[in-house]
Amino acid sequence: QVQLVESGGGLVQPGGSLRLSCAASGRIFSINGMGWYRQAPGKQRELVARITRGGSTYFVDSVKGRFTISRDNAKNTVTLQMNSLKPEDTAVYYCNADIAGSSLLRYLEVWGQGTLVTVSS
Repeated sequence: QVQLVESGGGLVQPGGSLRLSCAASGRIFSINGMGWYRQAPGKQRELVARITRGGSTYFVDSVKGRFTISRDNAKNTVTLQMNSLKPEDTAVYYCNADIAGSSLLRYLEVWGQGTLVTVSS
């Protein structure tokens, strides 16, 4: 009933930039935290960045100063701007959000399908 749809992945050269977008749709009453995870081949999924409804942010150390995260609460979207990309940023990036479908505020964790980011020359 609720889904997250990502867009914006692709191939980029080292030092380049990409912007990932994620839109939530369906039965949505409220969204708490929204964020992005990534999973590189042979590695565990890791939290890259997260933003609260109020705008507080968290970044994993490896992307601090290079990535920014923002959200539009009115449109139920979250965006990850990735600059100065490195080959080690190559991974499948997943959008994630805690969404409540009614005024009961029972939040469920929802995942997008993932979008591939490849940083290579």
